[in-house]
Amino acid sequence: MNKYEIVKRIENFAPIETAESWDCVGFMAETKKVDINKIMLCLTPTNDVIKQALAQNCDMIISHHPMFEINCHSELVSESFTPKIDIYSAHTNMDLAYGGTTDTLIKTFIDIFNKKNYPSPEFVNSQSSLTNSSLSLKGRGEREADFVRYIEFEDFVELDKITNILRKISPNLRYVNNNRIERVKKIGFCAGSGSEFISEAQTQGADCFVTGDLKFHTALDSELVVFDIGHFESEILILPVFEKIIGDGVEIVYANESSPFIV
Repeated sequence: MNKYEIVKRIENFAPIETAESWDCVGFMAETKKVDINKIMLCLTPTNDVIKQALAQNCDMIISHHPMFEINCHSELVSESFTPKIDIYSAHTNMDLAYGGTTDTLIKTFIDIFNKKNYPSPEFVNSQSSLTNSSLSLKGRGEREADFVRYIEFEDFVELDKITNILRKISPNLRYVNNNRIERVKKIGFCAGSGSEFISEAQTQGADCFVTGDLKFHTALDSELVVFDIGHFESEILILPVFEKIIGDGVEIVYANESSPFIV
């Protein structure tokens, strides 16, 4: 498959112009090769992931996290400082896309929720591509979506139920509940590092917020229940979405990667 066709499919879903101005998206490294037979999907294009891709004869790496810095001694570059493999990243544009990282986290949450035969929540963010617990891979041409998406239950749900579901997504779950809240009705979600949006979620009437990378003082001050499920755990779910976007015509493999934290 032509690599520019692959990129076109990704950018039709998550337009590159919707990425944050500080973000590094698109080609992190680009070779002269055009035809792609094998792609490695990963969350983060570390040197270890690059080694894996080269060892498995991949032609391209597609990642969610960008490569902010390329070490000249990296496996990525040859002695002539030319890249050995294409690396393409879709970061904040994928976070903002309908059906992107946060919607995928919500879908996973809802799927587990329904398997436990709990009443289904109602989606209150009309911008979300989630409807009746299904995920539509449609992306968006304009930047209208927000980083935070919400679900709301018809009735209050015990916090223990929410906790148990999130533990199935992330065994490394931790959370704060400074106000000893026992039941919640509206939950805000932001995959990745979203603790900066806690105040926004509170303003929107959320009782609870789910994200990763929660800092100590932010946790200390929070009036909401805030779940930190881990940055890695909240975003690794996006890789099958990349695979669906790319479609047939190329072999897909997944990098062997995990959270850097030991618990």
